[in-house]
Amino acid sequence: MKKCLALFIFAILALSCSDYAEPDNVPAEPYKTEISLQSVAKMLSELPLGKEQLNEVHDAAVASSSNGYDEEYLMKDVFEAPGCGVGDDAKTRAAATKSYSCPLRDLITEYLQNSQIGSKAGIGNAEDYIKALTESGYQLYFPYSDQWDGKSFPIITFDPGYGAESNYGYEIKLTEDGLRVVDSVYVDENVAMKRPVWVVNTNDDSAFTPLDLYAKSSSGYPETKGAARKLMLTSFKMLRQYDSWFGGASEFIFKCGGVEGFKASTEAELKLYSPSVTDFMIVIKRRDKGKNVPVNAIMMTDFTNQMDKIAFLVTEDDGGTVTSWKCAATVKVESKSYGFDLDLPYRDKDDIVWRGQLTADYLREEDVVSGRFGDVEISFALE
Repeated sequence: MKKCLALFIFAILALSCSDYAEPDNVPAEPYKTEISLQSVAKMLSELPLGKEQLNEVHDAAVASSSNGYDEEYLMKDVFEAPGCGVGDDAKTRAAATKSYSCPLRDLITEYLQNSQIGSKAGIGNAEDYIKALTESGYQLYFPYSDQWDGKSFPIITFDPGYGAESNYGYEIKLTEDGLRVVDSVYVDENVAMKRPVWVVNTNDDSAFTPLDLYAKSSSGYPETKGAARKLMLTSFKMLRQYDSWFGGASEFIFKCGGVEGFKASTEAELKLYSPSVTDFMIVIKRRDKGKNVPVNAIMMTDFTNQMDKIAFLVTEDDGGTVTSWKCAATVKVESKSYGFDLDLPYRDKDDIVWRGQLTADYLREEDVVSGRFGDVEISFALE
C-alpha cells in the first residue's frame, strides 16, 4: 500500500540512477538508539566481505528457496547456523558451523567489538547487540539469487517501508588496485534484476510450513483410503504483485473447509460428522508473476458424492491480529442440503484474495477446472 508521502519522496529518488546520495536526514552515526533496518544495511556495507561470505549468503538464500520459502537468510541463522536456509533440518543446521572458515558472523562480531557499536546503540556491549540482532526478526533477502554470477559484489539496501518501490543502497566495488569502495546509489527492482542486491528486511514467512516441506517429509501427504476421491489444487497463477519488492515474495495461505468422507443417509447420522479445515502455504516469488506454478496440493482426501459446497479462503500474508471468517460447508442427505458452521482464521492485515464457497457441481464439471479468483487463477481436479 503506497502512501502519498512515500510517493513524493521516492519520485525525487528517481531523478538519478547512479551516485545517489543519502538524504540529509540520515544520521552520520547509524547506530544511535536502536537496531534499525538502515543501520544493519550500513554495517554490512562496511564489512570486509569476500567471496566466502558472498557464497554463504547465496547458499542460505538457495536453501530457503528450495524449502519453499523466499530467497532469505535470517539474521538468527547468520549467528547460529551459517549458510542454512529457513526450513533446513536439524542435521543440516548442526553441521553448519563447520562449513565456512570465516562465516559472516565472524566479520560482524569483529566489527562490533572493534567499533564498540553496541554501546553506541545504547543497548550495551557487542554481545548484547548481537543478541538483539538475532531476536530482531531481520533477515537478508536476496532477490533473483538464481541469476548471481558467483563473483559480483552486492548493493546492500533496506526496506524503507510505506510500500515504497525504490531506495538508496550501498554499492560495494573493487578497484583495479584491489581497493574496496562503497558508493551510495539508487536501487529499485529493475536494478535487482540486473545485478545482485541484498535487502535487509523483516521476515514474514518462517513461522509457516510451506507445502514444499510437507511433500519432503517422510510421511508426505495423507493417504487416501479405498476408492475415495481426492480434491486437488493443481496449479496457481499470481496476476499481480501483492507487496513492495523490498518485502519480497507473496505468501499465499489457503484454507479449505468441508466434511471429509461424508456418507450419512439419515438426518440422525449428521451428528456423527464434523467439518475439518485444510491449511497450507505456498510462496510465489516475484519472478513467477503471471506464470502457471504447479502446486498439486490435497485439499480434501475423501470427497464423496454427498458433498455439496466447501468453504474456500485465499489470503496473502501481511500479519496482524488473528480474526476469522464465519462460513459454512454443506452436504446433501436425500436431496436436502445441510450446513456445517466453520470459522476460518486469518490475520486482519492480510490481503483477502478470495473467499466464498466452491460447489461440487463446479468441481465436477471437467477433469480439471480453472477459474479466476480475484487477482489469481487457480485450477482444481478430483482424482
